Amino acid sequence: MPIPIRVRGCSSPVAAPLDSQRADALSDVYKALADPTRVQMVHMLKAATAPVCVCDFTAAFELSQPTVSHHLRKLRRAGLISSFKKGIWTFHSLADPLPEPARAVVELIP
Repeated sequence: MPIPIRVRGCSSPVAAPLDSQRADALSDVYKALADPTRVQMVHMLKAATAPVCVCDFTAAFELSQPTVSHHLRKLRRAGLISSFKKGIWTFHSLADPLPEPARAVVELIP
């Protein structure tokens, strides 16, 4: 008995693929939040009433300044945070406004 040839896409209808730019933007957000330390940082920034100094993150996580800066750079590149320098310190806050792909994800973080 011959094996039937499977017709491509016949099992069930699927949604059309996302626009590639939207898929890339979502992927960037998810990659940036794929580390527990970065999720904690977003949580802290979300709760903060003023921009947070890099030195505060260094103390909170007992991590070296280069490691903290690495995490913050990932969050900044994904559009989740904004930063500014004041003297020798850099201060961070959630991006305002948050990019559309990041809004719903950040809302899930308490």
